[in-house]
Amino acid sequence: AANNQSYNAQAADRDMVYCFRYTPSGNNLPPQKLRLPPTLSTLTACKDGPFKHIPESAKLALAKELHDRFITEVSGIHVG
Repeated sequence: AANNQSYNAQAADRDMVYCFRYTPSGNNLPPQKLRLPPTLSTLTACKDGPFKHIPESAKLALAKELHDRFITEVSGIHVG
């Protein structure tokens, strides 16, 4: 496809399929490094980026939306 246009669509006729093969080594995994997302209070206190010019009620809604998304992603639960 020209300019990788085939990778821009998620239509059923163009969806990509990934295949993986499980080949355990038998070794224990090292401790996983996990950086926790910002807290809701940290996001609510933010005064720049998307929070810069919005009213307080919209700021709280956006902070909650982002926080919920971050917690979902860090928990390993992905939808969609």
